[in-house]
Amino acid sequence: MKRNLTCLAIGVYFGIVLLKSEVASWFRIQEMFRFEALHMYGIIGIGVAMGALSVWLVQSRRLRALGGEPIELRSKPAEYRAQLLGGIVFGCGWALTGACPGPLYALVGAGYLPMLVVLLSAVAGTYAYGVVREKLPH
Repeated sequence: MKRNLTCLAIGVYFGIVLLKSEVASWFRIQEMFRFEALHMYGIIGIGVAMGALSVWLVQSRRLRALGGEPIELRSKPAEYRAQLLGGIVFGCGWALTGACPGPLYALVGAGYLPMLVVLLSAVAGTYAYGVVREKLPH
């Protein structure tokens, strides 16, 4: 129970950060896709740098998860066609709705109720992928 509350608190904090930094702003996202502002590119760049630093720290210091179990980072083979297609579909959805999966929850929590349609569509798409996953070329 304590772990769930900790994760909930971290999630709420993350949602507040997304909203305050305007990462969840439809206008900021449209500026990015029209190459009119660097705001989102800077935030994405910081995210990539933090991710790389986190992976380096986990590997170099052999850090453990909150539960004490070791963190295993395994390499996966690059599947460029699948990643390219997935990136295109993701980018189109992001450009059309103005939200990617993380900020969806923050937007719904902030009271932007039309985003419930986008959230439910994302859940339906995830379910549909799970149904046809075995039939897709991986």
